[in-house]
Amino acid sequence: MTKQVLILGATGKIAGHAITALLKKTDDHLLLFTRHPQNLANVDKARETVIKGDTLKTAELNAAVAKADVVYANLRNPQIEQQAQNIVKAMDQNGVKQLVWISSIGIYDEVPGKFGEWNNEMLGGGKEDSYLGTYRKAADVVSASDLDYTIIRPAWLTDKDEVDYETTKRGEPFKGTEVSRKSIGNLVEEVIAHPAKYARQDLGVNKPHTAGDKPAWY
Repeated sequence: MTKQVLILGATGKIAGHAITALLKKTDDHLLLFTRHPQNLANVDKARETVIKGDTLKTAELNAAVAKADVVYANLRNPQIEQQAQNIVKAMDQNGVKQLVWISSIGIYDEVPGKFGEWNNEMLGGGKEDSYLGTYRKAADVVSASDLDYTIIRPAWLTDKDEVDYETTKRGEPFKGTEVSRKSIGNLVEEVIAHPAKYARQDLGVNKPHTAGDKPAWY
């Protein structure tokens, strides 16, 4: 069945890989929602519809969600908690159930050892107004909803041309230090294609065999 997939933050790097995977592996139609449509290149008008909008503007968001079967949110903003609240409300109002939500490694203080200490130092672990604090609040909004959400917490991201990843569940220690954006994009496609398998899951994602005190390239 062809789905209408709403991609919030469609100009992001991970979103770009997810778009490529969705166009290649599915027949889905993609609704590319962004504040900066001029940054979208090579749009396939038969498979993609560009929507200029802002998730902080509820009327614009609601109009887009009304067209969707699935929402994939790839957002980075100090107001991400408010964005999460707006998205959950719009999905509830329009009867859309599946949400794929990109979050961050370390929001649950789930990263063990020296790498966990380094990650907290870099991202402000334990501080409410830090990067991790705001992403944790947004993830809490999603997980408290009645949506069939999948939260994805990537390790530190690389631009390697590879799909190589493993996952951990919430409550399990995070593994590895890095993962490619291409891997996350392909996982997004997998989640959208198999909603029942991933419903109400919260997944850490890393490349196998990358354990260390920090990413090898940092």
